Amino acid sequence: MQNKQITDFTEGSILRHLISFSVPMLLGNLLQALYNTVDSIWVGRFLGPHALAAVSVGFPIIFALIAMVNGITMATTILVSQYFGAHQHERLVRTVNNSLVLLTGLGLVISAIGIAFRRPLLGLINTPSEIIDMAAQYLAIYMAGLIGMFLYNVAGAVLRGLGDSRTPLRFLAYATILNIILDPLFIFGLGPIPRMGIAGVALATIIAQGISAVLSLRYLYVKSGLLRYEPGMFSIDWDLTALTFRIGLPAGIQQVLVSLSAVVVNSIVNSFGATVIAGFGAASRLDQFAFMPSMSMGLAVSALVGQNLGAGKPERVAETVKWSAILASSITAIVSVIAILRPDILMVLFTQDEAVLAEGSRYLRYVSLSYIPMALMFTIGGVVRGAGDTVATMFLTLGSLWIVRVPLAKYLSSIPELGVGGVWLAIALGSVMGFVFQFLYYKTGRWKKRVVVQRTVESN
Repeated sequence: MQNKQITDFTEGSILRHLISFSVPMLLGNLLQALYNTVDSIWVGRFLGPHALAAVSVGFPIIFALIAMVNGITMATTILVSQYFGAHQHERLVRTVNNSLVLLTGLGLVISAIGIAFRRPLLGLINTPSEIIDMAAQYLAIYMAGLIGMFLYNVAGAVLRGLGDSRTPLRFLAYATILNIILDPLFIFGLGPIPRMGIAGVALATIIAQGISAVLSLRYLYVKSGLLRYEPGMFSIDWDLTALTFRIGLPAGIQQVLVSLSAVVVNSIVNSFGATVIAGFGAASRLDQFAFMPSMSMGLAVSALVGQNLGAGKPERVAETVKWSAILASSITAIVSVIAILRPDILMVLFTQDEAVLAEGSRYLRYVSLSYIPMALMFTIGGVVRGAGDTVATMFLTLGSLWIVRVPLAKYLSSIPELGVGGVWLAIALGSVMGFVFQFLYYKTGRWKKRVVVQRTVESN
């Protein structure tokens, strides 16, 4: 492999590796959030609160449908990083090809399911009748373009496993700029382009995602040499597929649990009407910015831990945890202060509606109290995932969401004095308990026994 961006994390400064690897990922996550945030700004400002609610209500359904695939992409990063650390190049190449074949097939199946069952799914989460038609229209177009998202994500997962976070950032930047340009063109129409409204937002997104996917695959084929066009390239390696699912299935189930809990929580929120939905949808976009530093750090930790465990150097893991926790919590603290003290200056980006502003600001004041525990949870979770111990993280997520967050959301929202504020409080408490569960498991050290592959170190 001649890619100069590929980084060997098994040597050199842990702090330098964390910063150099996570900063491009943070920028990438910022761009991804900008992707969604720009959509919400255009919709909320120019199409109104009902259109903003229609876009917002569809996201839990999208996340639930793609959750299992996210587990496969996570497994790809884990396998690539450990095979790279163990110097097993042929297995590395086969993992790349096999993951792309799997993701292509899954993307087609999930797109078909999402399009066919979008209205029943929207009804299942108590979507108000005044926005269900717009939400169904948005979902149909968005789901039709999922294959582009999947292929870009698996290409990014491969490159991150190799220590290259800069190349995926570049392609995401292209897609984000294109999405920003296309949004107003498709929403309002220009020349031969008809006025499409909310449908234009979805169409702009899937075109931009498709282009980023094409660029990513071309890079893997031309520059890295990891994507090979040869006989049998598109066949399934069943042994490798079984290993991928052994790692990815628990991670995917974890994502499903996260997504389904979001669906349940959203169904509770939806019962409070379109204004609350719009406030929640806009404010939860801002959550993405708060979580971004720690999510980026968690992914960086997984790559560093995977390579070092694959290389037989577990002693470098503790230092990785120390520095990632310091960096993630320090940055997140700044965002937390802004969200607690002046949430209104953030919410005004999306809407001028006073009722929507008030509810979104209320949400941020509650949930921002859990931002730092969430930052630490992502860091520790990155260690456990990097080792390949995705079963543990699945059960830990089950506890924080389905034993804490969802039951509390249902109970607290039924208290008249709290109302929907009880949901916001439950979200915050669930996040805090998620950190506690992850930290206690990390301290047991059991994740060290879950390494998939390890290089044999020869003695002199």
